[in-house]
Amino acid sequence: MAVPKRKISKARRDKRRSNVWKMSAPAFSKCTQCGELKLAHRVCGNCGFYKGKEVIKKEA
Repeated sequence: MAVPKRKISKARRDKRRSNVWKMSAPAFSKCTQCGELKLAHRVCGNCGFYKGKEVIKKEA
């Protein structure tokens, strides 16, 4: 039968059980030009604007 060689400390046990290490969903923000949801600090995939400037030319 498998038996642990050393006692697991309370701190190590509690770190494993905590939810700190779990990933969270990305935060979305609205594009100032078109209002579409986009990731923060990224070019809008819908209109191609970033910080009020057109970065990518999009066909209408």
